[in-house]
Amino acid sequence: MSADLSVTHLILEASFVVQVVMLILLVASVSSWALIFRKIRHLRRADAGAEAFEDTFWSGGNLTDIYSRSEQPDIESGGLERIFRAGFREFTRMRQQNALAEPTIEGAQRAMRVAINREMDHLESHVPYLATVGSTSPYIGLFGTVWGIMNSFLALGAMQQATLATVAPGIAEALIATALGLFAAIPAVIAYNRFSSQSERITNRYEMFVEEFTSILQRHLQGRGSVER
Repeated sequence: MSADLSVTHLILEASFVVQVVMLILLVASVSSWALIFRKIRHLRRADAGAEAFEDTFWSGGNLTDIYSRSEQPDIESGGLERIFRAGFREFTRMRQQNALAEPTIEGAQRAMRVAINREMDHLESHVPYLATVGSTSPYIGLFGTVWGIMNSFLALGAMQQATLATVAPGIAEALIATALGLFAAIPAVIAYNRFSSQSERITNRYEMFVEEFTSILQRHLQGRGSVER
């Protein structure tokens, strides 16, 4: 490729509108990649935290002791642990008020549902931005391409003798906008689908724990024994 048709030269010589389009797409791509790496770490921590707490929870022992350990300030709690604490805290409060069994269980379930919704918001935070980047970037790039090609043909009409060499740079710089749009959109769409699937899987894990924990609390109320598995 000759020097005047290098990518860098084409970008620098592009029209102002096309350059703005390229800048928007570059910012969208960089920000989406930064979000992708941050979200990967976030979901990995959420998954590992849920697995670690489930191992502790199902290892046996008194739930009051597990609750007390989870309340220690030097321990970093995960989503599943926070759900457990919310349910057990409400369960303990209702028992201290000598509430009936059914309202006690319903109160614990409501507290855990609220905690699950909070964790879902945390898991899905900023993920819709990836969907926005994935759905709009190709169209933004296409706008830059159409604008660049339009300017190329307008310039072509003003020439006495037009050759491919005269219009090639304008068309090439316009097509770069489309390429940048796809470069921003494809990773964002892939990451959005993956993160949505992982968030749903972790949420289902939370839901299953709530059902199992509710059954444990119901058995305790029926037996009126120590709060154990």
